[in-house]
Amino acid sequence: MLANIKEFIDEWGIDVWQSVIETFQMVGISLTISISIGLPLGVLLVLTRPTKALENKYIYQILNTIINIIRSVPFIILLFFILPFTKLIVGTSIGVQGVIVPLVVYTAPYIARLMESALLEVNKGVIEAYEAMGIKTRHIVWSVLVREARPSIVLGLTIATIGLIGATAMAGLVGAGGLGDLAYRYGHLRYEVDVMYVTVFILIVLVQGLQSLGNALAARLKKD
Repeated sequence: MLANIKEFIDEWGIDVWQSVIETFQMVGISLTISISIGLPLGVLLVLTRPTKALENKYIYQILNTIINIIRSVPFIILLFFILPFTKLIVGTSIGVQGVIVPLVVYTAPYIARLMESALLEVNKGVIEAYEAMGIKTRHIVWSVLVREARPSIVLGLTIATIGLIGATAMAGLVGAGGLGDLAYRYGHLRYEVDVMYVTVFILIVLVQGLQSLGNALAARLKKD
Protein backbone atom coordinates (compact mmCIF):
# COMPACT_ATOMS: atom_id res chain seq x y z
CA MET A 1 0.00 0.00 0.00
CA LEU A 2 2.70 2.49 1.04
CA ALA A 3 4.80 1.44 -1.94
CA ASN A 4 1.88 2.17 -4.29
CA ILE A 5 1.34 5.59 -2.72
CA LYS A 6 5.05 6.43 -3.04
CA GLU A 7 5.05 5.27 -6.65
CA PHE A 8 2.01 7.44 -7.41
CA ILE A 9 3.59 10.50 -5.76
CA ASP A 10 6.83 10.00 -7.66
CA GLU A 11 4.98 9.75 -10.97
CA TRP A 12 2.13 12.20 -10.52
CA GLY A 13 2.98 14.34 -7.49
CA ILE A 14 4.25 17.35 -9.43
CA ASP A 15 1.31 17.27 -11.87
CA VAL A 16 -1.24 17.00 -9.08
CA TRP A 17 0.37 19.82 -7.11
CA GLN A 18 0.51 22.06 -10.18
CA SER A 19 -3.17 21.32 -10.88
CA VAL A 20 -4.12 22.24 -7.30
CA ILE A 21 -2.25 25.54 -7.60
CA GLU A 22 -3.97 26.31 -10.92
CA THR A 23 -7.37 25.53 -9.40
CA PHE A 24 -6.69 27.90 -6.50
CA GLN A 25 -5.57 30.57 -8.95
CA MET A 26 -8.72 30.26 -11.02
CA VAL A 27 -11.01 30.25 -7.98
CA GLY A 28 -9.17 33.04 -6.16
CA ILE A 29 -8.96 35.49 -9.06
CA SER A 30 -12.43 34.88 -10.49
CA LEU A 31 -14.08 34.87 -7.04
CA THR A 32 -12.48 38.19 -6.10
CA ILE A 33 -13.66 39.84 -9.32
CA SER A 34 -17.10 38.22 -9.08
CA ILE A 35 -17.59 39.47 -5.51
CA SER A 36 -16.57 43.00 -6.47
CA ILE A 37 -19.23 42.92 -9.20
CA GLY A 38 -21.90 40.71 -7.64
CA LEU A 39 -22.25 42.29 -4.19
CA PRO A 40 -22.90 45.87 -5.42
CA LEU A 41 -25.17 44.45 -8.11
CA GLY A 42 -27.15 42.59 -5.45
CA VAL A 43 -27.51 45.78 -3.40
CA LEU A 44 -28.71 47.65 -6.51
CA LEU A 45 -31.28 44.93 -7.21
CA VAL A 46 -32.69 45.37 -3.71
CA LEU A 47 -32.71 49.18 -3.74
CA THR A 48 -34.40 49.47 -7.15
CA ARG A 49 -37.18 46.99 -6.37
CA PRO A 50 -40.74 48.33 -6.09
CA THR A 51 -41.35 50.19 -2.78
CA LYS A 52 -37.61 50.39 -2.03
CA ALA A 53 -35.52 53.53 -1.50
CA LEU A 54 -34.27 53.87 -5.08
CA GLU A 55 -37.28 52.32 -6.80
CA ASN A 56 -36.74 52.18 -10.55
CA LYS A 57 -38.66 49.55 -12.46
CA TYR A 58 -36.61 49.99 -15.63
CA ILE A 59 -33.20 49.43 -14.00
CA TYR A 60 -34.57 46.59 -11.90
CA GLN A 61 -36.19 44.81 -14.83
CA ILE A 62 -33.10 45.17 -17.03
CA LEU A 63 -30.75 43.83 -14.33
CA ASN A 64 -33.18 41.10 -13.34
CA THR A 65 -33.57 39.94 -16.95
CA ILE A 66 -29.83 39.93 -17.68
CA ILE A 67 -29.09 37.94 -14.52
CA ASN A 68 -31.83 35.42 -15.28
CA ILE A 69 -30.59 34.94 -18.85
CA ILE A 70 -26.98 34.33 -17.79
CA ARG A 71 -28.01 31.99 -14.99
CA SER A 72 -30.14 30.01 -17.44
CA VAL A 73 -27.10 29.00 -19.50
CA PRO A 74 -25.10 25.99 -18.20
CA PHE A 75 -21.45 26.87 -17.62
CA ILE A 76 -20.09 24.43 -20.19
CA ILE A 77 -22.21 26.09 -22.91
CA LEU A 78 -21.39 29.59 -21.68
CA LEU A 79 -17.70 28.67 -21.73
CA PHE A 80 -17.75 27.95 -25.47
CA PHE A 81 -20.33 30.61 -26.34
CA ILE A 82 -18.21 33.55 -25.13
CA LEU A 83 -14.85 32.25 -26.36
CA PRO A 84 -14.51 35.14 -28.90
CA PHE A 85 -15.33 37.67 -26.17
CA THR A 86 -12.82 36.04 -23.82
CA LYS A 87 -10.10 36.17 -26.43
CA LEU A 88 -10.91 39.83 -27.11
CA ILE A 89 -10.61 40.74 -23.42
CA VAL A 90 -7.54 38.75 -22.31
CA GLY A 91 -5.97 37.78 -25.63
CA THR A 92 -6.36 34.03 -25.17
CA SER A 93 -9.08 31.45 -24.59
CA ILE A 94 -6.95 28.71 -23.01
CA GLY A 95 -5.09 28.27 -19.77
CA VAL A 96 -5.89 29.86 -16.41
CA GLN A 97 -5.96 33.35 -17.92
CA GLY A 98 -8.38 32.30 -20.64
CA VAL A 99 -10.99 30.92 -18.26
CA ILE A 100 -11.22 33.84 -15.83
CA VAL A 101 -13.68 35.81 -17.99
CA PRO A 102 -16.27 33.01 -18.38
CA LEU A 103 -15.91 32.13 -14.70
CA VAL A 104 -16.66 35.73 -13.71
CA VAL A 105 -19.57 36.00 -16.16
CA TYR A 106 -20.96 32.78 -14.70
CA THR A 107 -20.39 33.56 -11.01
CA ALA A 108 -21.05 37.30 -10.60
CA PRO A 109 -24.80 37.12 -11.44
CA TYR A 110 -25.14 34.14 -9.10
CA ILE A 111 -23.52 36.10 -6.26
CA ALA A 112 -25.75 39.08 -7.06
CA ARG A 113 -28.84 36.91 -6.71
CA LEU A 114 -27.58 35.39 -3.46
CA MET A 115 -26.81 38.87 -2.12
CA GLU A 116 -30.29 40.05 -3.07
CA SER A 117 -31.90 37.12 -1.25
CA ALA A 118 -29.76 37.69 1.85
CA LEU A 119 -30.61 41.40 2.07
CA LEU A 120 -34.33 40.78 1.56
CA GLU A 121 -34.29 38.53 4.64
CA VAL A 122 -33.47 41.50 6.90
CA ASN A 123 -36.39 42.51 9.16
CA LYS A 124 -38.32 45.34 7.49
CA GLY A 125 -39.11 46.88 10.89
CA VAL A 126 -35.42 47.51 11.55
CA ILE A 127 -35.00 49.25 8.19
CA GLU A 128 -38.12 51.37 8.68
CA ALA A 129 -36.92 52.47 12.11
CA TYR A 130 -33.66 53.79 10.68
CA GLU A 131 -35.48 55.45 7.78
CA ALA A 132 -37.81 57.19 10.25
CA MET A 133 -34.74 58.68 11.97
CA GLY A 134 -33.74 60.28 8.67
CA ILE A 135 -30.60 58.21 8.14
CA LYS A 136 -29.39 58.24 4.53
CA THR A 137 -29.88 55.19 2.34
CA ARG A 138 -26.16 54.51 1.84
CA HIS A 139 -25.64 54.37 5.60
CA ILE A 140 -28.62 52.06 6.04
CA VAL A 141 -27.26 49.73 3.35
CA TRP A 142 -23.81 49.23 4.88
CA SER A 143 -24.57 49.75 8.58
CA VAL A 144 -27.90 47.91 8.76
CA LEU A 145 -28.70 45.74 5.73
CA VAL A 146 -25.24 44.25 5.17
CA ARG A 147 -24.51 43.91 8.89
CA GLU A 148 -27.79 42.12 9.62
CA ALA A 149 -27.44 39.87 6.57
CA ARG A 150 -23.80 38.84 7.20
CA PRO A 151 -24.54 35.19 8.12
CA SER A 152 -26.66 34.69 5.00
CA ILE A 153 -24.09 36.49 2.85
CA VAL A 154 -21.31 34.24 4.13
CA LEU A 155 -23.36 31.11 3.45
CA GLY A 156 -24.24 32.42 0.00
CA LEU A 157 -20.60 33.12 -0.84
CA THR A 158 -19.69 29.64 0.40
CA ILE A 159 -22.22 28.10 -1.97
CA ALA A 160 -20.96 30.32 -4.82
CA THR A 161 -17.34 29.32 -4.15
CA ILE A 162 -18.21 25.62 -4.20
CA GLY A 163 -20.07 26.12 -7.47
CA LEU A 164 -17.05 27.96 -8.80
CA ILE A 165 -14.79 25.03 -7.97
CA GLY A 166 -17.11 22.78 -9.97
CA ALA A 167 -16.99 25.23 -12.86
CA THR A 168 -13.17 25.24 -12.86
CA ALA A 169 -13.29 21.46 -13.16
CA MET A 170 -15.45 21.75 -16.27
CA ALA A 171 -13.09 24.40 -17.62
CA GLY A 172 -10.55 21.62 -18.05
CA LEU A 173 -12.34 20.74 -21.28
CA VAL A 174 -10.80 23.82 -22.92
CA GLY A 175 -7.32 23.24 -21.55
CA ALA A 176 -7.72 25.69 -18.65
CA GLY A 177 -5.52 23.62 -16.36
CA GLY A 178 -6.41 22.71 -12.80
CA LEU A 179 -7.79 19.52 -11.35
CA GLY A 180 -10.51 19.21 -13.99
CA ASP A 181 -7.97 19.35 -16.79
CA LEU A 182 -5.80 16.72 -15.07
CA ALA A 183 -8.76 14.41 -14.54
CA TYR A 184 -9.95 14.81 -18.12
CA ARG A 185 -6.62 14.48 -19.93
CA TYR A 186 -5.15 11.67 -17.86
CA GLY A 187 -7.96 10.14 -15.82
CA HIS A 188 -10.44 9.98 -18.70
CA LEU A 189 -8.60 10.13 -22.02
CA ARG A 190 -5.64 8.00 -20.93
CA TYR A 191 -7.54 5.75 -18.51
CA GLU A 192 -5.29 6.58 -15.54
CA VAL A 193 -7.86 5.57 -12.94
CA ASP A 194 -5.65 6.47 -9.96
CA VAL A 195 -5.38 10.05 -11.19
CA MET A 196 -9.16 10.28 -11.43
CA TYR A 197 -9.63 8.92 -7.89
CA VAL A 198 -7.07 11.31 -6.41
CA THR A 199 -8.59 14.28 -8.24
CA VAL A 200 -12.07 13.44 -6.97
CA PHE A 201 -10.72 12.99 -3.43
CA ILE A 202 -9.00 16.40 -3.47
CA LEU A 203 -12.15 18.10 -4.77
CA ILE A 204 -14.24 16.45 -2.04
CA VAL A 205 -11.79 17.61 0.63
CA LEU A 206 -11.83 21.17 -0.76
CA VAL A 207 -15.63 21.34 -0.87
CA GLN A 208 -16.10 19.82 2.59
CA GLY A 209 -13.48 22.12 4.08
CA LEU A 210 -15.01 25.23 2.53
CA GLN A 211 -18.53 24.29 3.58
CA SER A 212 -17.46 23.61 7.17
CA LEU A 213 -15.54 26.90 7.31
CA GLY A 214 -18.50 28.83 5.86
CA ASN A 215 -20.95 27.23 8.30
CA ALA A 216 -18.69 27.98 11.28
CA LEU A 217 -18.17 31.61 10.24
CA ALA A 218 -21.89 32.16 9.60
CA ALA A 219 -22.77 30.67 13.01
CA ARG A 220 -20.25 32.95 14.70
CA LEU A 221 -21.58 36.05 12.93
CA LYS A 222 -25.13 35.10 13.89
CA LYS A 223 -24.19 35.16 17.58
CA ASP A 224 -22.57 38.62 17.37
